[in-house]
Amino acid sequence: MGSLILCHKKKASQPYKITRIHRKIYTIEELCYYLCNNLYLIDYTIMNEKICEWLYSELDMKELARDLLDLLQKNGTIEQFVLRILEQAKIYSEPEMEHIRNVLDRLKDQKEIERRKYKADNLLASGEYESAILVYLSILQDERDESAGERFYGKVYGCLGAAYGRELLYEQAAEMYLKAYEICQDETMLAAYVYARSRYLPEEEYQKFLAEHPDYAEIADRIRLLEEEKTAKESLETPQETLEAWKHQYRRYL
Repeated sequence: MGSLILCHKKKASQPYKITRIHRKIYTIEELCYYLCNNLYLIDYTIMNEKICEWLYSELDMKELARDLLDLLQKNGTIEQFVLRILEQAKIYSEPEMEHIRNVLDRLKDQKEIERRKYKADNLLASGEYESAILVYLSILQDERDESAGERFYGKVYGCLGAAYGRELLYEQAAEMYLKAYEICQDETMLAAYVYARSRYLPEEEYQKFLAEHPDYAEIADRIRLLEEEKTAKESLETPQETLEAWKHQYRRYL
C-alpha cells in the first residue's frame, strides 16, 4: 500500500484469541490484517458473539459490535461479517476493498480444501513458491476429502510440480507431474514431466529415458522446438528489455 494509513489508538487490555492458530490480537489493525491474510480459511470460528463482545468492551467500537450482532441474529453470511469489520475499520483503500470483495465472492461456495488450494494457487501466481509448496503439501498430507474427487488431487500434484519447477527442483517436479498425469491423464502434465526430466538428467541418461519410452520422443521434440523459439526471441531483445524483465521477476519474488 502506498498511501498513509491512520491507525486507531485503542489497544485491548485483554486480547482476542484466535484458537485456530493460537494467536492473540490486540488492535483492530491486527484483526483486519488477520482477516485479509486468511480470507481463504475464514469460517464460523471467527463469526461469533465473542468477537462482538471483545470489539464492544476492549476496543470501544460499540457501533460495529452492534452491527455484527445484528448480522448474527439475521443469519448473515461470513462474507458480510468480514466486510462489515473491514469497511468500518477504514484501513484499506477502495481498490483494495474491491479486491477483497472479489476474493470473498469467489470463495463463498467453496469447500475448505478448495479454499486452501485457491490460496496456494495465488501464492504460486505471485511468485511465493516456497509458501505455495507448503500449502499444496499440507493438502496432500492431510486426510483425504473424498467429496473433492480424485481429479482435484491430481490438479494439486500438477500445481505442486509447477511450484517445484519454479524453485528449480526438477526431480521433485517430475515426480509430481507424473502423479498428476496418472490421475488426470492430462497431456500437458505428461509434457511437463518429460521437460522436468530433461532438466535434471545428464544428456546420456535423458536419451536412454526417451529410448525406453518411445511415446515421449514426439513430446521431447516439441519441447526442443519451443526452447529454440524462446532462445531466438530472447536474442532479439534489447539489453533494456532484458533488464526490465529481470526487474519484474525480482519484484514478484519480493
